[in-house]
Formats: sequence, structure tokens, C-alpha cells
Amino acid sequence: MKKRRRRRYHFIFYLGSKTLCINPRGPKAQANAQKMNTHRPARALSRAISRALSHSSSSSSSVQQQSSTFPLKNVTKSNFEPALADLRRHVAAADFVAIDLEMTGITSAPWRDSLEFDRADVCYLKVKDSAEKFAVLQFGVCPFRWDSSKRSFIAHPHNFYIFPRQELPVAGPTYEFLCQTTSIDFLAKYQFDFNVCIHEGISYLSRGQESEALRRLSLTFDDELLTRCSNLKEPVHMPVVKIADTLFAERMKNTFTEWRDGLLNLRSSNGGFQFQQNSNDSQQLQTIFFKMRPALSLKGFTSHQLRLIQMVNGEKSCQQQLVVRTDSEDDRDLLLKEVKDEHRREAEVKVQAAVGFRHVIDLLSSEQKLIVGHNCFLDIAHIYNKFLGPLPSTAEEFVSAVNKYFPHIIDTKVLLNTDNVLQQRMKKSRTSLSSAFALLCPQIALGKKSTDSEVQLCVKVEVQVDDLRSSNWNSGAKHEAGYDAFMTGCVFAQTCSHLGIDFQACLSSEKLPHNEKLQKQINLLYLSWSNGDIIDLTTGKKKAMSSGYNNHKKRYAQIMFENIALIWGFPSKLKARDIRECITKVFGPTSVTTVYHLDETAVFIQFSKEKFVSEFLALKETLERSDGPVSVLHPLTGLLEGGSTRAANYETYKEICSSASAKVLFADQAEAVGIKWKTKLVESKEASETLKREIFDEKSDMNPASKPEKLRSNTDNAQDDPLRGRLSHYKIIDTLITSEGDRIRTN
Repeated sequence: MKKRRRRRYHFIFYLGSKTLCINPRGPKAQANAQKMNTHRPARALSRAISRALSHSSSSSSSVQQQSSTFPLKNVTKSNFEPALADLRRHVAAADFVAIDLEMTGITSAPWRDSLEFDRADVCYLKVKDSAEKFAVLQFGVCPFRWDSSKRSFIAHPHNFYIFPRQELPVAGPTYEFLCQTTSIDFLAKYQFDFNVCIHEGISYLSRGQESEALRRLSLTFDDELLTRCSNLKEPVHMPVVKIADTLFAERMKNTFTEWRDGLLNLRSSNGGFQFQQNSNDSQQLQTIFFKMRPALSLKGFTSHQLRLIQMVNGEKSCQQQLVVRTDSEDDRDLLLKEVKDEHRREAEVKVQAAVGFRHVIDLLSSEQKLIVGHNCFLDIAHIYNKFLGPLPSTAEEFVSAVNKYFPHIIDTKVLLNTDNVLQQRMKKSRTSLSSAFALLCPQIALGKKSTDSEVQLCVKVEVQVDDLRSSNWNSGAKHEAGYDAFMTGCVFAQTCSHLGIDFQACLSSEKLPHNEKLQKQINLLYLSWSNGDIIDLTTGKKKAMSSGYNNHKKRYAQIMFENIALIWGFPSKLKARDIRECITKVFGPTSVTTVYHLDETAVFIQFSKEKFVSEFLALKETLERSDGPVSVLHPLTGLLEGGSTRAANYETYKEICSSASAKVLFADQAEAVGIKWKTKLVESKEASETLKREIFDEKSDMNPASKPEKLRSNTDNAQDDPLRGRLSHYKIIDTLITSEGDRIRTN
């Protein structure tokens, strides 16, 4: 599911071993923050769930109805194993594999949207936050194989329903994820079947979770073996206070003695052993062989009776179901080891079954096929986080790790913007997946042939599901992962054809990832479409947009991050115009180039010069420490009204974005991160030189024993330095005089 800007409300799915509950996450707080009626989030949530369930009343009929319009393989946990076996064959023979994901949401707060003022490292942090907080509900996988005899591609679209649940007996972390109600409502609008997803969705374990589960199971069985061995060597004492218990214990003792003596007499007899059972015991005691050893199977006994039997046999295990005859202590230890190994193997089989959908990811990784997605950086982040391991803290580490598992990835959104002719054709409709599919693949999208010679389909595509192959079908369901993956593959094939790639010629001699006409686009992904940042998965570096990428227009032509100050917590009545006016009165009419709202509580101020950032922060800190009449008249006083205004440079914004907290308002997020200071001072090179000159000029008034470093104390010590205080006082007066002079000249 691609990015769409909509109102956001969130609720949490908390998945324990047996519990599924939906809890609204702070709807009243969100409503107050967004100045909405407190009942609107509840209505939005109710409307989303109602629509979702109304489309999910009959899960099987929904799947059949969708598959009747377009030949799509829907996969749930009931048919996962055979579907996985078929997929292995199709991927092994494929020339490329297209993927698409449907998620429970995109952003957890408005300020976490991808913004033009986001630096590349901040863009990654926002993608990381999204992948960690939201779940994947559908995963589309569509292998494409070139059939040279028919000169067409054969597509095998698979639509996997996935849902995280705890399926292992060992204790482990429960799953918790956010849902964006607008995203849930959007999926319901396109008839997403939530009943199938929740009840029949395929669960999964990441590689890290699998290793942890095996470790826990190993420790569990090792502890159990040690406990049983120690228990066998210790006498068992259980107080028997009831006559019935005494009689039962004595009867069991006699029964086991008779059974054991019978076994010992086998060698002296003709080999025919008959264990004479009491009629009352015939249904509860049966002689069997366990691990090639004679044993009595215990059935129909209560837990209390089993404890009495354990007392008779000298064991403490509450799980005893058999009484096994061993020849020696070594044989007994060997038996326990055999039982432990068997249980371990059974547990490993359960873990392998719980790995679930990750087998598909392992398949795609091991085959090293070309992976095709559309605007798929977020998709790749979800894949890594859900199935491979925790996301690294930096984009460089992330792309390095991804490249090891998937060395060949191509983004059709990047590919569409590399050719000027394609850009002209996509100019009006832009490069959304549905628009590109409708324009480049009209026969498939519309279910009929196009009469426009310019958009004639150059590459034929047939669809095969199981043993049925089709070249004629109606349009499938958009925003269903399997069909979106199919659309992505079709767009890729058509774009390659337009770029001059002859599949009939090249696929017989080379693989697509090594085609020279695709080499420049392999492993290039849009880190952020809003600001046009492209990241190279091979090198981990941000790639500058070439002239071929001119389809993306920026609202802000030149953003200089070192010139940006971050302000939050200011009076809510102040608008961007008011904030600009406060600052330009001090630093000059051309000092501020941009005022950009992150949300209603925070803004970016881009200054025309880097030195203005440090000077603004220093002046703000000085004004807040001063309570004289001069500071009250200062132009910045309106911005600082209320005493809650915070300010820092761009690096603090990155620090706040890296936090895992999920607050709707940026000011609340900053507080949750633990920021208590009001101003974080920074020092530009130019400001540093100016300060040194001020120190030299005032040196005659200083104690000779003092050192200049004392004047550059940090925020905590600034108020204890009298000279700094005097200089700051003069600075307030200077800025006040400057602003008044500007006002007079303006008038």
C-alpha cells in the first residue's frame, strides 16, 4: 500500500496467546490536539471496523469472488504448504519476482510524514518507525517467467494473508502493532477480508525469533533432564493420610512388583509372558514397548493417583505416563537422553512450522532473483523488520544488511523517471502504480485492447494459477497485494521494453540484473518521494538526482540543514507569519527564508545564513534568563510568551525522530524523549570568531588569572559568569536598537 495523506487515528492490536482485543489509543487526547470533537475518533474507528466486518461476513465467498475476476492464488495457513511448494518451482524458473505489501498504516503522527525538510538520515528514521509500529496483513508475490515459445511472460500471482500470532508453547514476546483507522477503512473500501486475515492468516517468525525459540527450547529440555536425573536419585516422601491412599499405593506397589518379577522370569520360561491384571486395572494398565524397553502405560488415573504412583516408583515427575523397565542406571540415563532428543526434534518441527511465511522470504533471498517493487523502500524495511531482524539504527547499516539478502532490487518508480519520453507520458497522471499500469498496460488494466498506437502493449503477459493459464480476464482488485504485485511486474516489463530491452534475445543469454540498460537503476530506491532523495542499496550513499529525474518538483528549491533552527512549544495563537515577523525584526527582513510547520506545535526556521542559527539560540537563552525591562520590550518576547518555547538546531530534530515513543504532537514527543532544557546552544564558526574578539576587547576588565574559556561556558554555567551576563545584556540592547531602526526605516 503506497503513501496517502489522510486524517490519522490509531488503535492497537495486542496479541497474546489466546486474546485479541482492540483498545483505542488516546482518542480524546488526539482530538484535543487536533481541535476536533472528542467523539469523532470513536466514530472513525467504529466506521472503519464496521465497514471492514461488513465486507468480511463470508470469507470464503469473498476470496472466490475476487479470484473469479482475476486468476489470483489466495494463500492462507490451510493451503500454505502446497502453495509454498508450487512457489518454489515458479521462483526458481522466474526471470524476476514482483512484490507488494498491504499494511495496517503508514505514519503514527502527522509530523512523522515524509517532509521536504527531512534529511536522508531522518527519512530513514521515519521509515524505520513505520516498519516497527505497523503490521503487514497481505504480501503479494508474483514470479514472471519469459516463455520464448509464446514470446510472452507467464505470471504466477500469489496473494498471502499473514497475521502475527504466538504459536509456540515456550514463553515469548506477544505481538503488538498500531492500526491507522484511515488505512483500515481504505482496505475495507477495497473489500479486504479481515476475517480471513485474522483467523486464517499465516503466522511467522523472524530469523532472530527462530534462534531465540530454539535456544529457549534447548534450555527447557536441558533443565528437564537435569531435574529428572536428580529426582531419580532422591527418595520421594509424600505424606499418606487417607486409608484409601494407603490401599491404592499398596495395590500399585504389588502390581508393579508382580509385573517386574514377571519380566525377570521371562528368561527362565519358554518366552511367553502373561501379566495377570486385576479386572479393575485392565483398562488402566497395559504392557507396551517404549524405546525397545518393556513398559506399563498408565491411563485413566487422576493427578493425585499419579503422584501416589510416582511415590511408589521413586520419581517426582508430574508428567509421568509410563513406567519403563531399565536394566541399569546407564540404561536409564540413555533412555532419558533418547526421550529428550525426541522431544527436541518435535519442538524443532514446531518451530519450523511457526516460521511460517518467512519461508517465502528465505526462498526469495536464496534464489537471488531480481526483486521488483514500486516505491518499495518501506516495503523492504517491513520485510527486514518482520522476517530478518531488528532494523539497524542508520540507513547505511540497513542498506548494507539488505544487500546481503537481496542483492538485486529495482524500483519501478525510479525506472519510470529515468526516461524523458516516459516522463512526458506520465506527466499528467504522475507515477502512481495504478496510473502507470493504466497508461502502459491498457489491455490488462481495462480488460480490452487499446486503439491508441502510442500505448499499444508491447509485452504480452499471461497468468497461470495452478494448472490453468489465461490471457483474457477482467481487471483485478486494486490494493490487493497479489494483484498490485502483478501490476508492478507488468509495469516493469513494459518499461523495460520501452527502454529497448529485447526479452527474447537477452533472457536466453543473460539475467536481467546484469543487463547493461538496467545497471544504472538496479538497487536505487526512493528514500523519500516528497523530497526526491534516492539511496543506493549497493553503497549506502544518497544519490543526487540527475537530469532524468526532473518529473519530481520540489516546493522548496534549496534546503540547507545547517541553516535550520527547530522551535516548538510556542503559543498556539502564533502563525507562520507571526513567527517570521518576530525573528526578522531582530535579524533583518531577509534573515528568514522559510518558516515550515511540522505540526501545530513546531516549526522549522530556515535562516539565510548559518550564523543566525547560533545567534538566535543564544539570544533566546539570554532573554529567558533576563527579567529586566529591556527583555520585556524585545521583539522575540511574543515568541517566548508562556515560558514553554523550546529551540534547538536540526540535530535535535533527528534525535527526537529516533525515539520509539508514539506521540501525536511533536511537542509531546519532545517531552517524552526527555528534553527538559529550553534552548540547546550551538556555535557556528563565524560566531566563534566573533566571541573571541569580544573576549579580547573586554579582557582589560577581567581578572588576569582568568582564561578566555570561561566565557564560553555551557548553558548551565552561563548565568554564573558576570561578564557573559553583561555582554548578553548589551546584546539585547543592540538587537532592540537594530529592530527599532529597521522599523523606522520601513515607516
